[in-house]
Amino acid sequence: MASDYYKLLGIERGASKEEVKKAFHKLAHKFHPDKTGGDEAKFKEINEAYQVLSDEKKRAEYDSYGRVFSAGGGPAYGGEGFDTSGFQNFDFGNMGDIFSDFFGADMGGQGDTRRGRDMSIELAISFKESVFGVERKILVNKTSTCKTCSGTGGKPGTAQKRCATCNGKGKIHETRRSFLGAFTSVRVCATCFGSGTIPAEACTGCKGHGIVRSQEELSIKIPAGIKNGEVIRLSEMGEAVSRGMSGDLYAKIEVMSDPIFKREGNNLTTSLNIKLTDAILGSDYNLHTLDGDITVKIPEGVSPNEILRVRGKGVPTGKGPRGDLLIKVEITLPRRLSKKVKQIVEELKKEGI
Repeated sequence: MASDYYKLLGIERGASKEEVKKAFHKLAHKFHPDKTGGDEAKFKEINEAYQVLSDEKKRAEYDSYGRVFSAGGGPAYGGEGFDTSGFQNFDFGNMGDIFSDFFGADMGGQGDTRRGRDMSIELAISFKESVFGVERKILVNKTSTCKTCSGTGGKPGTAQKRCATCNGKGKIHETRRSFLGAFTSVRVCATCFGSGTIPAEACTGCKGHGIVRSQEELSIKIPAGIKNGEVIRLSEMGEAVSRGMSGDLYAKIEVMSDPIFKREGNNLTTSLNIKLTDAILGSDYNLHTLDGDITVKIPEGVSPNEILRVRGKGVPTGKGPRGDLLIKVEITLPRRLSKKVKQIVEELKKEGI
């Protein structure tokens, strides 16, 4: 599991984005390798923690699963009030984060595509369902694309008109002052989301937002052979946003234990109790498996704890043949023997058996 990023930055799990940034600034000053008493390894650790906790998507994944699934970028650094003295030989890499507060979210072409929040759920399935796969339908409360207008925000059939906020340009120019000086930034218009036009008449279903809060039924296809704790990613099944891309839905799978079978790789294991006489002479036993009933042939002279293999009755791999079913033989010894049985056993003893 990854390091405890909250502990590294010395903040609580519920800390705001601003608190995360302030904690990073303080520690970066202290541990930067170009400063006296700096610690390069420690600096890398707190920088990694900041990259995750300052990003809403990565932070949500880390809080849910203790790890980050999103593709990582270059190093991320702090913003306002960050003293850059003594950093002349340091490669700042991607400066998008430190300048985003002044240039807007769309600096350098970033942020043109709006994206909804990711969602995470836990889904319990039976042991048999984990072996053969299953399709589950679930109900989730989330923000979805309006079905009336298909997300446009306009009444079906209505025309588009020029956005008055940006005068049809789709972007807003702003000048801001910061500790680095005055900067002119360009950001996407929050009214038309960069299109330059808006519907002449708003959709009655979503009041022009293009999204609605509702309960939605989703179908999740769980593949055969999935293991406990694995996560399924459903692309664009998360929260929707106006005129943008929906987030993803992450389903963490909990496989319930089975009283009879266990899994070892792609093989299934179980045990079978047989009588002493059947162990000596051999016999046929009926065994209930996940595929149904099968007949297991017990060979003569089978030993206690010996493993019998039934090929092709294990876990489907998706590529190539299935795993096998491994049966551990357990021999049941009689607690009491009749006089006649004792005599027979004594005769066997004389024979060296």
